[in-house]
Amino acid sequence: MQYADDAVLIELALNKNDQQAYGELVNRHQSNLRYSMRQLTDWNEALADDLVQDAFIQAFKELHRFRKQAKFSSWLYRIAYNTFLQHVRKKQLDTETLSDQPLVAPQSGETEGSPESNRSALHEKVAKLLSALEPERRSVLHLFLHRQHTQQEISDIMGIPLGTVKTHINRGRQALQQNLQGWKEKIV
Repeated sequence: MQYADDAVLIELALNKNDQQAYGELVNRHQSNLRYSMRQLTDWNEALADDLVQDAFIQAFKELHRFRKQAKFSSWLYRIAYNTFLQHVRKKQLDTETLSDQPLVAPQSGETEGSPESNRSALHEKVAKLLSALEPERRSVLHLFLHRQHTQQEISDIMGIPLGTVKTHINRGRQALQQNLQGWKEKIV
């Protein structure tokens, strides 16, 4: 089943209770959503997958509330983010403890100092730095840097004021730059 855009699938799912149409929406958006949730959960794949599944179930139940002025992906990210926040509140996830194990394993064939090794090390360092941030700031930076949402879209997704989004981006960038400066000097 191939459809031009999400709007057609949403209409089919809503008006005709077409489960295949909703399944196609899930297929289109699950990879990006899973990646985002994995970043928010310190790469806990099982937890991230559970949160994504819960988010898609909630989205299906609330599909009639989707306003067509927003992008479906933004609306879905908001549901997923709220699902993540509910989990944090319930489990009081400790986002400041980090494993000593690298988040990104070196690839075969990488040697110390090689460009590939440096990229992996950089990716690992950035992931660790992001995981040490509080969930809201980490989420803002993820949506801005990785998903390339606008600041207004992030505000809408997360349900926080635009000024707060801007503050999180500025302070998060400063923290990343400060922490990466010493690392950069080591490899240059």
